[in-house]
Amino acid sequence: MWPWVFCLAIVLCSFLAPVQGVGRLGSVSVRGIEHVRQKPDFCGEACLEMMLTHLGVNVDQNDVFNSSGLDPALGRGCATRELVQACQNLGIDPGPTWFSVKAGRADTELDAHFRKMHADLQAGSPSVVCMRYDKSPNSSEHFRLVVGYDSQTDQVLYLEPAETHSGYRRMDRSDFLRLWPLKYRSDVWTVIRLRMKPEHLIRPSKISGFSDADYAQHVRQLRQKLPGRGFTIVIEKPFIVVGDEAPEVVYSRAKSTVGWAVEKLKAAYFSKDPKEILDVWLFRDESSYTSNTRKLFGESPSTPYGYYSSKHKALVMNIATGGGTLVHEIVHPFMEANFPGCPDWFNEGLASLYEQSQERNGEICGSTNWRLAGLQRAIQGNRLQDFRRLTSRDFYSDDDGSNYAMARYLCYYLQETGKLRAFYQAFRQSVHEDPTGYSTLAKILGSDDMAAFQADWQKYVLELHFPGPE
Repeated sequence: MWPWVFCLAIVLCSFLAPVQGVGRLGSVSVRGIEHVRQKPDFCGEACLEMMLTHLGVNVDQNDVFNSSGLDPALGRGCATRELVQACQNLGIDPGPTWFSVKAGRADTELDAHFRKMHADLQAGSPSVVCMRYDKSPNSSEHFRLVVGYDSQTDQVLYLEPAETHSGYRRMDRSDFLRLWPLKYRSDVWTVIRLRMKPEHLIRPSKISGFSDADYAQHVRQLRQKLPGRGFTIVIEKPFIVVGDEAPEVVYSRAKSTVGWAVEKLKAAYFSKDPKEILDVWLFRDESSYTSNTRKLFGESPSTPYGYYSSKHKALVMNIATGGGTLVHEIVHPFMEANFPGCPDWFNEGLASLYEQSQERNGEICGSTNWRLAGLQRAIQGNRLQDFRRLTSRDFYSDDDGSNYAMARYLCYYLQETGKLRAFYQAFRQSVHEDPTGYSTLAKILGSDDMAAFQADWQKYVLELHFPGPE
C-alpha cells in the first residue's frame, strides 16, 4: 500500500506545481544593465534606454519617445501602445503584450504569465512591465524593467527608473503579483508585459535642436502652470502657442500667423531657431491679458498690445488687438539667436516692418501701416533726427513713436529697393567694426552723402499712403 500512496503524492505535487510552484523555478538574472533615472513621465522610455544601451545601441529617453510617434502636444510620456511602437521601430520584438486575467483564477493565470517571463529571462530577454507603482489606493501606473528572479528569497529583480541609484532592486514576488495586474474591471484584469527580445536593432538618427521629446516635456510643465481652465496648447515649432480663445481659433492663429511668420522669416533672414523653447501666450482680450500676465509672471504688461520677455521665455499678447504685434514680437527672439549684437534701432525697425505684412512672390513683405501718419507729421514739422543720431542714441529714450516709425520706414525703403536682406547680412558680419550699422547702411545705399539721402528718403516717405493701393 505504501508504494501506491507514495506514487499518488508525486502525481498530486506535479498537478499543483503550475499554481504554487514558482519557488521551484531557478534563479536567473540578466546582469550588467546600467540604471537610468527617468525624465518626468518617461518611465517606459527610460526602461528601453537601459535595455537598448545594454545591447550596444546608442539611444536615450528622447530617442525612444521620438521613435514612438506620440504627439508631443499631449504633454505625456509613452503609454503601452506607443512604447510597443517604439520597440518595433528600434528593432525590439516585444511579443504579445496585453493579456486578460480572470479575477477568479488570478493566482493560476498570473503564475503562468510569470513563468513565461521567467523563461524569457533564461533566454536572456528581460521584460518591461506596466504595474501599479505601489500599494496605495490611487497609485499610478508605472513601467519597470524586470531583469531577474531569486529563488532563494522568492524575489523579483528589477530596475526602477523613477528613483536614483535603483538598479537591481528587489521586490517580494507576492507584492509583484499584487501590483502587476491592472484592475480596470472587477472580473477581468489586464496584465501588460513587453519582452525585450532584440531582432534587427536600429540606431535612430540624432536630432539637432529640440526634438518632439523636448516639446512633450515642455508641454507637460506648461500644463501645470496654466492660469486657469479653457486653454488650448498647440506646438508650432520653435514655439508653443497657448490661447484661451476657442480651440479652433487658437489652432488657426498658430498655423496662419505664427507658423507662416516663422517660415517666411527663416527663409529671409534666420538660420538658427531661438536657443530655448518659447511660449506664445495669446489672451483673448484686455482683461484676460492683464489678469493672466499678473498670475503667470507677477507683473503688469507695459503695453496694451503685447511684448517679448527674454526673462520669462515668452511672447505675451493681447490678441484682440490683432496679429501684427505678434509677428513683430516673433522677430525679436530670432534676432536674439541669430544677431546677438544687433542694436535696438534695427531690431525694432525690422520687427516693426512686419507688423503689417503680406506675402509677395512667396516672401514676407512689410506694408505701410499706422506708423506712417506720425512719421509724415514729424517730417513736415522738421522734427525728425538724422540717421546717424537714430543709429547711435538710446533708441527707447524720449521716444514719442517717431524712432520706431523712422526705423521701420528706413527698413521699408531698403525692402522696396531690394537692399534689406543685403543690409542685414552685411551688418551682421561687420557689427564688431560697425556696432551702430551706420557705415554699413551708407555702403549698402551707395551714398557718400547721407544728408542728401535722408532728404530724398523723406520725400519718398511723404508720397507713401496708408492704406496703400490694393
